[in-house]
Amino acid sequence: MSVKKWVMRQGDKTLANNLSEKFNIDPFIAYLLVARGIDSELAFSEFVCESVKLISPYVFKDMDKACEAIKQAMRENEKICVFGDYDCDGVTSTAILLSFLQKEGADVFHYIPSREGEGYGLNNSAIDEIAAKGTKLIITVDNGISAIEEAEYIYSLGMKLVVTDHHQPSQELPRAQAVVDPHRKDNELEFRDYCGAGVAFKLICALSGENIDELVDEYIDLVAIGTIGDVVPLVNENRVFVREGLRRINNNPRTAVKAFKDINADKVYSANDIAFQLCPKINAVGRMSHANAAVDFLMSSDYSSCCEKFKVLCSENTNRQEEEKSILDDIFKKIAKRPELVSNRVIVIEGEGYHQGVVGIVASHIVEKYSKPAIIIGIDENGVARGSARSIEGFNIFEAIGSCKEDIIQYGGHPLAAGVTLEAENISLFTKHINEYALNEYEIMPPQKLTVDCMLSPYYLGLDLVNNLSVLEPYGASNPQAVFRINKMKLVSVTPMSEGKHIRLELEKRGRTIRVVKFSSPYDEFPFSQGDFLDLAVRVSDNLFNGRRYLSVQALDVRLSSADDGRYFEEKNDYELYVQTKKADKSLYPSREISAEIYRYISALGGYNFGIDNLYFRLQSKLSYAQLIFALRAFEESSLISIKGEKIIINRVNKKVNLEETQVLRELKERISFE
Repeated sequence: MSVKKWVMRQGDKTLANNLSEKFNIDPFIAYLLVARGIDSELAFSEFVCESVKLISPYVFKDMDKACEAIKQAMRENEKICVFGDYDCDGVTSTAILLSFLQKEGADVFHYIPSREGEGYGLNNSAIDEIAAKGTKLIITVDNGISAIEEAEYIYSLGMKLVVTDHHQPSQELPRAQAVVDPHRKDNELEFRDYCGAGVAFKLICALSGENIDELVDEYIDLVAIGTIGDVVPLVNENRVFVREGLRRINNNPRTAVKAFKDINADKVYSANDIAFQLCPKINAVGRMSHANAAVDFLMSSDYSSCCEKFKVLCSENTNRQEEEKSILDDIFKKIAKRPELVSNRVIVIEGEGYHQGVVGIVASHIVEKYSKPAIIIGIDENGVARGSARSIEGFNIFEAIGSCKEDIIQYGGHPLAAGVTLEAENISLFTKHINEYALNEYEIMPPQKLTVDCMLSPYYLGLDLVNNLSVLEPYGASNPQAVFRINKMKLVSVTPMSEGKHIRLELEKRGRTIRVVKFSSPYDEFPFSQGDFLDLAVRVSDNLFNGRRYLSVQALDVRLSSADDGRYFEEKNDYELYVQTKKADKSLYPSREISAEIYRYISALGGYNFGIDNLYFRLQSKLSYAQLIFALRAFEESSLISIKGEKIIINRVNKKVNLEETQVLRELKERISFE
């Protein structure tokens, strides 16, 4: 079980009412927008406006120089290479610029490095291959801002470089005819969080100089796919890109998108649909083989060919899922043998042969399950270890890795995701040092959070609410689907779905009954029983079935109404501080009465199958988190119980047991220094 801290948004109700009247929007929706920070007339107007407003591309520093260099190469009929990246953003960026330059008559080709063989960004081997084709100008998309040495090598071979990127630059920019990056400090941009595809689109707008509406019609769907795939904030121009891109996808799709859509031809696709159904398939090709297949798919105009190419994307995505499951299974086996792997503040787990295209996704799963930063490392046959890190909001994993420079070869990334390369023999030291950093810099580890828009009575759940919420679309980063908290619902029944992989809950409150689906929650692992009073964090949408619309309510999280998550995180942090520092006080020690209470509870149930965290919330009013852990460890040492993963098994013991004589409690007592 992954416990999240529920954080409620707060908004000014008076301001929301005023904006509701001025813009003729439902007051409840106006409140949701104000609570999300859209709290001025200008911001409100821009958010709800349906017109296409795009800023001038020339506001970007060096955009004029980029256009001049590219147009000069085209005038002189020089060969141009578009150098992209292997993820969804890089693929769409490549397709946008490559397609535009081809239509303008440029002598142009593209190059995307292989994830496994070359890694991210420009490299000298690729540059040699590009130069051998007679190339005079390289244009990067979605990469290049950190290619300081590679840029010098490009010029040493007599070529020129234009960089377009959206990643954070260092103090030194690469040598180039132009460096177009919204995060350059000398930009005069109010909004900077574009993806690579967004920057590539601004470039072709600048190159065209006119007929921007035609460019929107032709390329905005690719911009939308890249924007969604890179999970950049769906605000400002990104919101326009995605809104207009979805309009194109649903009403007049390019051939490749039509091949994707025809799997469910009558469906109206949302940003979430693109995020979960198309973007992973584009990403999968770059992860498992080579991203060129995805570029070819997006640029193909032959329907039959697109259908075949899409099958390749689907096949690679299946391969990716199988590889992901294989690595996760191996990791969970390691954790079962060595539970201490997940007791650290930063989880670091390595394995030989872990596929580099998948370790980042696996790290995300580990973060979700254990609510801690995680680094998953694959070791190749040469003993080189490459890891991918994912974090939780409030813990800067990039800085944490950077604090261990003596243990690593190289690293890169940002606060929530990063990559690291090191020698396999240094993994233990790296693990030790990054956890020492976490202990020193974060006295209290930030909890994983679930942001809730507001509390809602179950009586308000209906299709009218779904209709009103459509104003918020398209959903994505910084503009997620609304989440509502529903309190003190009595659980009436739990029904398994899809062979027990998902569940449907029936809940009741004051005569109002609702049905809620919880995905990826196996029936036999659901820790709540009929009669429990539960709080739920839910999303609402509609489903179309046999021509009729039905309300769909999906639970993101469920917990006992009596649960105190603030206390849980404080007490768990106290326990983990003890694990790492061995500093303790009396509040950690389970008294004889507390130990007896715990044992009576699990004995009455014949054991407990739902994990220690769920057991803690059942007993929270009677003990602390550390007291529960130490009591269970003492029970296990005395052979009263066995702990197998999430299950606590009661053992038959025919001898009298003195828990205070167990090693775990003796050591704890010594640490506390009882008088």
